[in-house]
Amino acid sequence: MGQKGTYTKIVATLGPASESYDTIRSIIKAGARVIRLNFSHGSADEQQIRYDRARAASQELGIPIAIFQDLQGPKIRIGALQEASIVLQKGDSIIITTQPGEGSRHRVSIDYPYLHEEIQVGNRVLIDDGLIALTVTQVEGQDIHCTAEEGGTLRPRKGVNLPGVPLKHLSSFTAKDEKDLEFAFTNKVDYVALSFVRSAEDVIALRSLMRTRYGREIPVIAKIEKPEAVADIERILQVASAIMVARGDLGVEAYPEEVPIMQKSIIRACHSAGLPVITATQMLESMMHNPRPTRAETNDVANAVLDGTSAVMLSGETAAGEYPLQAVEIMNRIAANAERSIDFQRLVLDQRLNWEHVELRRKRSTTEAVGLATRELA
Repeated sequence: MGQKGTYTKIVATLGPASESYDTIRSIIKAGARVIRLNFSHGSADEQQIRYDRARAASQELGIPIAIFQDLQGPKIRIGALQEASIVLQKGDSIIITTQPGEGSRHRVSIDYPYLHEEIQVGNRVLIDDGLIALTVTQVEGQDIHCTAEEGGTLRPRKGVNLPGVPLKHLSSFTAKDEKDLEFAFTNKVDYVALSFVRSAEDVIALRSLMRTRYGREIPVIAKIEKPEAVADIERILQVASAIMVARGDLGVEAYPEEVPIMQKSIIRACHSAGLPVITATQMLESMMHNPRPTRAETNDVANAVLDGTSAVMLSGETAAGEYPLQAVEIMNRIAANAERSIDFQRLVLDQRLNWEHVELRRKRSTTEAVGLATRELA
Protein backbone atom coordinates (compact mmCIF):
# COMPACT_ATOMS: atom_id res chain seq x y z
CA MET A 1 0.00 0.00 0.00
CA GLY A 2 0.95 3.62 -0.17
CA GLN A 3 0.29 5.80 2.90
CA LYS A 4 -1.16 3.98 5.86
CA GLY A 5 -4.74 3.05 5.14
CA THR A 6 -4.68 3.62 1.40
CA TYR A 7 -6.49 1.23 -0.86
CA THR A 8 -5.26 2.35 -4.27
CA LYS A 9 -1.93 0.94 -5.41
CA ILE A 10 0.61 3.12 -7.19
CA VAL A 11 2.44 1.64 -10.17
CA ALA A 12 5.84 3.16 -10.99
CA THR A 13 7.58 2.45 -14.30
CA LEU A 14 11.35 2.09 -14.02
CA GLY A 15 13.61 3.68 -16.62
CA PRO A 16 16.76 5.79 -16.97
CA ALA A 17 15.46 8.40 -14.51
CA SER A 18 14.64 5.90 -11.78
CA GLU A 19 16.91 2.88 -12.19
CA SER A 20 19.48 3.63 -9.48
CA TYR A 21 19.12 1.58 -6.32
CA ASP A 22 18.64 4.68 -4.16
CA THR A 23 15.87 6.03 -6.39
CA ILE A 24 14.06 2.70 -6.55
CA ARG A 25 14.31 2.41 -2.77
CA SER A 26 12.97 5.95 -2.38
CA ILE A 27 9.95 5.48 -4.65
CA ILE A 28 9.00 2.25 -2.89
CA LYS A 29 9.31 4.00 0.46
CA ALA A 30 7.21 6.88 -0.94
CA GLY A 31 4.31 4.59 -1.80
CA ALA A 32 4.95 2.64 -5.02
CA ARG A 33 3.74 -0.91 -4.47
CA VAL A 34 3.88 -2.15 -8.04
CA ILE A 35 6.90 -1.85 -10.34
CA ARG A 36 6.45 -1.87 -14.12
CA LEU A 37 9.21 -2.97 -16.48
CA ASN A 38 8.37 -1.58 -19.91
CA PHE A 39 9.84 -3.84 -22.60
CA SER A 40 9.08 -1.29 -25.31
CA HIS A 41 12.28 0.44 -24.18
CA GLY A 42 15.64 -0.77 -22.96
CA SER A 43 17.49 -4.06 -23.29
CA ALA A 44 16.85 -7.25 -21.36
CA ASP A 45 20.11 -6.66 -19.46
CA GLU A 46 18.93 -3.20 -18.38
CA GLN A 47 15.59 -4.60 -17.26
CA GLN A 48 17.36 -7.34 -15.32
CA ILE A 49 19.33 -4.77 -13.34
CA ARG A 50 16.15 -2.84 -12.57
CA TYR A 51 14.35 -6.01 -11.52
CA ASP A 52 17.16 -7.12 -9.21
CA ARG A 53 17.42 -3.69 -7.59
CA ALA A 54 13.66 -3.48 -7.03
CA ARG A 55 13.56 -6.88 -5.34
CA ALA A 56 16.58 -6.00 -3.19
CA ALA A 57 15.10 -2.64 -2.16
CA SER A 58 11.79 -4.29 -1.30
CA GLN A 59 13.57 -6.83 0.87
CA GLU A 60 15.70 -4.19 2.60
CA LEU A 61 12.67 -2.04 3.39
CA GLY A 62 10.48 -4.97 4.37
CA ILE A 63 7.81 -3.68 2.00
CA PRO A 64 6.24 -6.26 -0.36
CA ILE A 65 5.93 -5.21 -3.99
CA ALA A 66 4.63 -6.76 -7.19
CA ILE A 67 6.61 -6.51 -10.43
CA PHE A 68 5.08 -6.88 -13.87
CA GLN A 69 6.54 -7.13 -17.33
CA ASP A 70 4.81 -5.00 -19.96
CA LEU A 71 5.29 -6.60 -23.37
CA GLN A 72 5.74 -4.23 -26.31
CA GLY A 73 3.19 -5.82 -28.62
CA PRO A 74 2.79 -4.94 -32.30
CA LYS A 75 3.33 -1.46 -33.62
CA ILE A 76 2.82 -0.42 -37.24
CA ARG A 77 5.31 2.21 -38.33
CA ILE A 78 6.15 4.51 -41.22
CA GLY A 79 9.27 3.39 -43.11
CA ALA A 80 12.54 5.19 -43.79
CA LEU A 81 12.53 8.62 -45.44
CA GLN A 82 14.95 10.18 -47.91
CA GLU A 83 14.96 13.31 -45.75
CA ALA A 84 15.15 13.77 -41.98
CA SER A 85 11.51 14.87 -41.93
CA ILE A 86 8.58 15.88 -44.13
CA VAL A 87 6.19 18.71 -43.34
CA LEU A 88 2.57 17.98 -44.22
CA GLN A 89 0.05 20.80 -44.43
CA LYS A 90 -3.70 20.39 -44.05
CA GLY A 91 -5.15 19.43 -47.43
CA ASP A 92 -1.91 17.94 -48.77
CA SER A 93 -2.09 14.65 -50.68
CA ILE A 94 0.24 11.77 -49.87
CA ILE A 95 0.44 8.09 -50.84
CA ILE A 96 1.08 5.40 -48.25
CA THR A 97 2.35 2.23 -49.88
CA THR A 98 2.97 -1.30 -48.65
CA GLN A 99 5.89 -1.54 -51.07
CA PRO A 100 9.22 -1.22 -49.21
CA GLY A 101 11.47 1.73 -49.98
CA GLU A 102 12.60 5.13 -48.78
CA GLY A 103 9.79 7.64 -48.60
CA SER A 104 9.57 11.06 -50.21
CA ARG A 105 7.38 14.14 -49.86
CA HIS A 106 4.63 12.49 -51.92
CA ARG A 107 4.95 8.80 -51.05
CA VAL A 108 5.91 6.90 -47.88
CA SER A 109 6.04 3.21 -47.02
CA ILE A 110 4.44 1.39 -44.11
CA ASP A 111 5.64 -1.87 -42.53
CA TYR A 112 2.28 -3.69 -42.46
CA PRO A 113 2.23 -5.49 -45.85
CA TYR A 114 -1.51 -6.29 -45.83
CA LEU A 115 -2.80 -2.78 -45.23
CA HIS A 116 -3.89 -2.14 -48.82
CA GLU A 117 -6.09 -5.27 -48.63
CA GLU A 118 -7.86 -4.24 -45.42
CA ILE A 119 -8.14 -0.45 -45.46
CA GLN A 120 -11.09 1.30 -47.10
CA VAL A 121 -11.91 4.73 -48.44
CA GLY A 122 -12.92 6.95 -45.53
CA ASN A 123 -10.73 5.21 -42.96
CA ARG A 124 -8.40 7.38 -40.90
CA VAL A 125 -4.62 6.96 -40.72
CA LEU A 126 -3.23 8.50 -37.53
CA ILE A 127 0.52 9.03 -37.27
CA ASP A 128 2.67 9.92 -34.25
CA ASP A 129 -0.07 9.43 -31.63
CA GLY A 130 -2.60 11.23 -33.82
CA LEU A 131 -0.61 14.42 -34.30
CA ILE A 132 -0.93 13.82 -38.06
CA ALA A 133 -4.36 12.69 -39.29
CA LEU A 134 -4.97 11.43 -42.83
CA THR A 135 -8.16 10.28 -44.54
CA VAL A 136 -8.08 7.59 -47.22
CA THR A 137 -9.48 8.81 -50.56
CA GLN A 138 -8.52 5.91 -52.86
CA VAL A 139 -6.89 2.48 -52.75
CA GLU A 140 -5.04 1.55 -55.93
CA GLY A 141 -3.05 -1.69 -55.83
CA GLN A 142 -0.55 -1.37 -52.99
CA ASP A 143 -0.94 2.42 -52.92
CA ILE A 144 -3.26 4.11 -50.43
CA HIS A 145 -4.07 7.69 -51.44
CA CYS A 146 -4.69 10.03 -48.50
CA THR A 147 -5.49 13.64 -47.74
CA ALA A 148 -4.11 15.35 -44.64
CA GLU A 149 -6.86 16.48 -42.28
CA GLU A 150 -4.34 17.52 -39.64
CA GLY A 151 -0.82 18.37 -40.77
CA GLY A 152 2.47 18.08 -38.96
CA THR A 153 6.09 17.01 -39.22
CA LEU A 154 6.45 13.41 -40.39
CA ARG A 155 9.62 11.60 -39.31
CA PRO A 156 10.87 8.06 -40.03
CA ARG A 157 9.63 5.12 -37.95
CA LYS A 158 6.75 7.01 -36.37
CA GLY A 159 3.92 4.85 -35.09
CA VAL A 160 0.66 4.49 -37.00
CA ASN A 161 -2.83 3.89 -35.61
CA LEU A 162 -5.61 2.66 -37.88
CA PRO A 163 -8.97 2.91 -36.07
CA GLY A 164 -11.66 0.77 -37.63
CA VAL A 165 -9.27 -1.24 -39.81
CA PRO A 166 -9.51 -4.99 -38.97
CA LEU A 167 -5.74 -5.74 -39.19
CA LYS A 168 -6.49 -9.45 -39.52
CA HIS A 169 -2.84 -10.40 -39.99
CA LEU A 170 -1.56 -8.52 -36.94
CA SER A 171 -1.11 -10.56 -33.76
CA SER A 172 -1.07 -8.91 -30.34
CA PHE A 173 1.87 -11.21 -29.46
CA THR A 174 5.01 -10.73 -31.56
CA ALA A 175 8.29 -12.59 -32.01
CA LYS A 176 9.95 -9.99 -29.77
CA ASP A 177 7.30 -10.57 -27.11
CA GLU A 178 7.92 -14.31 -27.29
CA LYS A 179 11.63 -13.79 -26.65
CA ASP A 180 10.99 -11.23 -23.90
CA LEU A 181 8.59 -13.61 -22.17
CA GLU A 182 11.58 -15.75 -21.17
CA PHE A 183 12.52 -12.94 -18.78
CA ALA A 184 9.19 -13.23 -16.99
CA PHE A 185 9.57 -16.94 -16.31
CA THR A 186 13.27 -16.78 -15.47
CA ASN A 187 12.64 -14.07 -12.88
CA LYS A 188 9.19 -15.18 -11.74
CA VAL A 189 7.53 -11.81 -12.26
CA ASP A 190 4.08 -11.44 -10.76
CA TYR A 191 2.17 -10.42 -13.89
CA VAL A 192 2.67 -10.09 -17.64
CA ALA A 193 0.87 -7.27 -19.45
CA LEU A 194 -0.30 -8.03 -23.00
CA SER A 195 -0.46 -4.97 -25.25
CA PHE A 196 -3.04 -4.16 -27.92
CA VAL A 197 -5.50 -6.87 -26.89
CA ARG A 198 -8.41 -6.95 -29.31
CA SER A 199 -10.39 -9.92 -28.04
CA ALA A 200 -10.46 -12.65 -25.42
CA GLU A 201 -8.72 -14.93 -27.91
CA ASP A 202 -5.52 -12.86 -27.64
CA VAL A 203 -5.34 -13.55 -23.90
CA ILE A 204 -6.26 -17.21 -24.35
CA ALA A 205 -3.47 -17.63 -26.92
CA LEU A 206 -0.85 -16.17 -24.57
CA ARG A 207 -1.97 -18.34 -21.67
CA SER A 208 -1.86 -21.41 -23.90
CA LEU A 209 1.66 -20.57 -25.05
CA MET A 210 2.77 -20.18 -21.43
CA ARG A 211 1.45 -23.61 -20.50
CA THR A 212 2.93 -25.28 -23.58
CA ARG A 213 6.37 -23.72 -23.33
CA TYR A 214 6.86 -23.23 -19.60
CA GLY A 215 4.43 -25.65 -18.00
CA ARG A 216 2.68 -22.95 -15.99
CA GLU A 217 0.97 -19.59 -16.34
CA ILE A 218 1.82 -16.13 -15.11
CA PRO A 219 -1.31 -14.02 -14.54
CA VAL A 220 -2.04 -11.81 -17.55
CA ILE A 221 -2.95 -8.13 -17.46
CA ALA A 222 -5.01 -7.35 -20.56
CA LYS A 223 -4.25 -3.83 -21.78
CA ILE A 224 -7.39 -2.23 -23.15
CA GLU A 225 -6.21 0.27 -25.76
CA LYS A 226 -8.37 -0.53 -28.78
CA PRO A 227 -12.14 -0.03 -29.26
CA GLU A 228 -12.46 -3.70 -30.25
CA ALA A 229 -11.26 -4.67 -26.78
CA VAL A 230 -13.78 -2.34 -25.15
CA ALA A 231 -16.52 -4.04 -27.17
CA ASP A 232 -15.31 -7.48 -26.03
CA ILE A 233 -14.59 -6.50 -22.42
CA GLU A 234 -17.01 -8.99 -20.84
CA ARG A 235 -15.29 -11.95 -22.53
CA ILE A 236 -11.82 -10.55 -21.81
CA LEU A 237 -12.72 -10.30 -18.12
CA GLN A 238 -13.40 -14.03 -18.09
CA VAL A 239 -9.86 -14.96 -19.20
CA ALA A 240 -7.61 -12.16 -17.90
CA SER A 241 -6.26 -11.81 -14.37
CA ALA A 242 -6.34 -8.00 -14.38
CA ILE A 243 -7.17 -5.12 -16.71
CA MET A 244 -5.27 -1.98 -17.64
CA VAL A 245 -7.10 1.01 -19.09
CA ALA A 246 -4.26 2.15 -21.37
CA ARG A 247 -5.57 5.58 -22.25
CA GLY A 248 -2.71 6.64 -24.54
CA ASP A 249 -3.41 4.48 -27.57
CA LEU A 250 -7.09 4.20 -26.63
CA GLY A 251 -7.33 7.98 -26.93
CA VAL A 252 -5.86 7.78 -30.43
CA GLU A 253 -7.87 4.78 -31.65
CA ALA A 254 -11.11 6.23 -30.24
CA TYR A 255 -12.18 9.85 -30.11
CA PRO A 256 -10.69 11.60 -27.04
CA GLU A 257 -14.08 12.61 -25.69
CA GLU A 258 -15.10 8.93 -25.56
CA VAL A 259 -12.21 7.82 -23.35
CA PRO A 260 -13.50 9.09 -19.96
CA ILE A 261 -16.77 7.19 -20.41
CA MET A 262 -14.88 4.08 -21.56
CA GLN A 263 -12.64 4.33 -18.50
CA LYS A 264 -15.56 4.48 -16.10
CA SER A 265 -17.44 1.64 -17.78
CA ILE A 266 -14.35 -0.60 -17.78
CA ILE A 267 -13.73 0.06 -14.08
CA ARG A 268 -17.37 -0.80 -13.30
CA ALA A 269 -17.11 -3.99 -15.35
CA CYS A 270 -13.97 -4.99 -13.44
CA HIS A 271 -15.77 -4.42 -10.14
CA SER A 272 -18.59 -6.70 -11.24
CA ALA A 273 -16.11 -9.40 -12.30
CA GLY A 274 -13.93 -9.01 -9.21
CA LEU A 275 -10.80 -8.17 -11.19
CA PRO A 276 -8.14 -5.57 -10.35
CA VAL A 277 -8.00 -2.64 -12.77
CA ILE A 278 -5.14 -0.21 -13.44
CA THR A 279 -5.79 3.27 -14.82
CA ALA A 280 -2.78 4.37 -16.84
CA THR A 281 -1.13 6.93 -19.13
CA GLN A 282 -0.53 10.67 -18.78
CA MET A 283 -1.90 10.84 -15.26
CA LEU A 284 0.76 13.34 -14.12
CA GLU A 285 2.31 14.00 -17.52
CA SER A 286 3.34 17.58 -16.74
CA MET A 287 5.62 16.26 -14.01
CA MET A 288 7.95 15.02 -16.69
CA HIS A 289 9.40 18.54 -16.51
CA ASN A 290 7.61 20.30 -13.63
CA PRO A 291 7.74 19.60 -9.88
CA ARG A 292 3.97 20.03 -9.48
CA PRO A 293 1.05 18.59 -11.46
CA THR A 294 -1.67 20.65 -13.09
CA ARG A 295 -5.06 20.98 -11.43
CA ALA A 296 -6.58 18.91 -14.23
CA GLU A 297 -4.10 16.07 -13.58
CA THR A 298 -4.83 16.17 -9.86
CA ASN A 299 -8.55 15.89 -10.60
CA ASP A 300 -7.89 13.07 -13.07
CA VAL A 301 -6.07 10.95 -10.49
CA ALA A 302 -8.61 11.70 -7.76
CA ASN A 303 -11.55 10.84 -10.02
CA ALA A 304 -9.96 7.52 -11.01
CA VAL A 305 -9.60 6.71 -7.31
CA LEU A 306 -13.21 7.72 -6.62
CA ASP A 307 -14.32 5.52 -9.52
CA GLY A 308 -12.68 2.63 -7.68
CA THR A 309 -9.61 1.89 -9.78
CA SER A 310 -7.35 -0.65 -8.06
CA ALA A 311 -4.19 1.17 -9.13
CA VAL A 312 -3.00 4.33 -10.83
CA MET A 313 0.10 4.18 -12.99
CA LEU A 314 3.05 6.47 -13.63
CA SER A 315 4.80 5.88 -16.97
CA GLY A 316 7.21 8.46 -18.36
CA GLU A 317 6.83 10.48 -15.16
CA THR A 318 9.02 7.99 -13.28
CA ALA A 319 10.82 6.29 -16.17
CA ALA A 320 12.22 9.37 -17.89
CA GLY A 321 10.96 12.44 -16.05
CA GLU A 322 12.89 14.98 -14.03
CA TYR A 323 10.92 14.38 -10.82
CA PRO A 324 10.30 10.61 -10.41
CA LEU A 325 10.23 10.60 -6.61
CA GLN A 326 8.02 13.68 -6.36
CA ALA A 327 5.57 12.14 -8.85
CA VAL A 328 5.11 9.09 -6.60
CA GLU A 329 4.80 11.23 -3.48
CA ILE A 330 2.20 13.53 -5.01
CA MET A 331 0.18 10.71 -6.55
CA ASN A 332 0.15 8.97 -3.20
CA ARG A 333 -1.12 12.11 -1.46
CA ILE A 334 -3.85 12.63 -4.07
CA ALA A 335 -5.02 9.02 -3.70
CA ALA A 336 -4.94 9.12 0.10
CA ASN A 337 -6.94 12.35 0.21
CA ALA A 338 -9.56 11.05 -2.24
CA GLU A 339 -9.97 7.92 -0.14
CA ARG A 340 -10.98 9.97 2.90
CA SER A 341 -14.24 10.95 1.21
CA ILE A 342 -17.54 9.36 2.17
CA ASP A 343 -18.15 8.45 -1.48
CA PHE A 344 -14.99 6.36 -1.57
CA GLN A 345 -15.70 4.57 1.69
CA ARG A 346 -19.16 3.59 0.42
CA LEU A 347 -17.56 2.37 -2.81
CA VAL A 348 -15.09 0.16 -0.92
CA LEU A 349 -17.92 -1.40 1.08
CA ASP A 350 -19.82 -2.16 -2.12
CA GLN A 351 -16.68 -3.68 -3.66
CA ARG A 352 -16.07 -5.91 -0.66
CA LEU A 353 -19.60 -7.25 -0.78
CA ASN A 354 -19.31 -7.84 -4.52
CA TRP A 355 -15.92 -9.56 -4.26
CA GLU A 356 -17.25 -11.88 -1.57
CA HIS A 357 -20.02 -12.85 -3.97
CA VAL A 358 -17.59 -13.28 -6.86
CA GLU A 359 -15.26 -15.46 -4.79
CA LEU A 360 -18.09 -17.89 -4.18
CA ARG A 361 -18.39 -18.38 -7.95
CA ARG A 362 -14.81 -18.17 -9.07
CA LYS A 363 -11.62 -19.79 -7.85
CA ARG A 364 -8.56 -17.56 -8.05
CA SER A 365 -4.83 -18.16 -8.06
CA THR A 366 -2.74 -17.00 -5.11
CA THR A 367 -1.40 -14.02 -7.04
CA GLU A 368 -4.87 -12.85 -8.02
CA ALA A 369 -6.09 -13.30 -4.47
CA VAL A 370 -3.36 -10.92 -3.28
CA GLY A 371 -4.57 -8.36 -5.81
CA LEU A 372 -8.15 -8.70 -4.59
CA ALA A 373 -7.51 -9.11 -0.86
CA THR A 374 -9.61 -7.06 1.51
CA ARG A 375 -7.88 -3.77 2.22
CA GLU A 376 -8.76 -1.94 5.43
CA LEU A 377 -9.21 1.82 5.64
CA ALA A 378 -7.34 3.54 8.44
